[in-house]
Amino acid sequence: MKQDFGRWIDGAIHRNVARRCRLRANVRRAIDASAQGGIMRKILVSALLAAVVLHADCALALDSSSTPVVVTPLASRTTTASGQPITLPQKNVQVLVSTFDIAVGATLPVHRHPFPRYAYVEAGTLKVTNVETGNSNIYKTGDFIIEMIGQWHQATNIGDGPVKLLVIDQVEEGAKNTELRQ
Repeated sequence: MKQDFGRWIDGAIHRNVARRCRLRANVRRAIDASAQGGIMRKILVSALLAAVVLHADCALALDSSSTPVVVTPLASRTTTASGQPITLPQKNVQVLVSTFDIAVGATLPVHRHPFPRYAYVEAGTLKVTNVETGNSNIYKTGDFIIEMIGQWHQATNIGDGPVKLLVIDQVEEGAKNTELRQ
């Protein structure tokens, strides 16, 4: 099911790139034509053609997929891993997306996050320990983590293979979201 959605997304991205290329070509033709006279008419024709192409491609992207769209909910929570309410930054928010690859047996240093951090476990098994309370959670492939905010914790790869995480941070613009304990 997830692969079907991935193929649909890949197709939509391909169609979007092709649409942009056609639009750029139409704009280039309009610019070239403007040097030869009939500027307004040629720009108008190019703009109309671009609009028709964009509208048709958008309709096809929504309706003509040979694969149905499958949405699989992964998580719905109102609290962090340690039970805190999820609070968002109060100033301009910046979203940071990164991947983490954690080797077998590796332990991250004790750290905390001043802002919300979310992680999707793409592979492996990760043990996260709140060093303030001693409580631990184990996350496996397919789990979604809403990390604790402002509490010292560390994580260890306790599995047989590397841990791969997709991490999303919501921070105040320009801020970092990891503070190491000294």
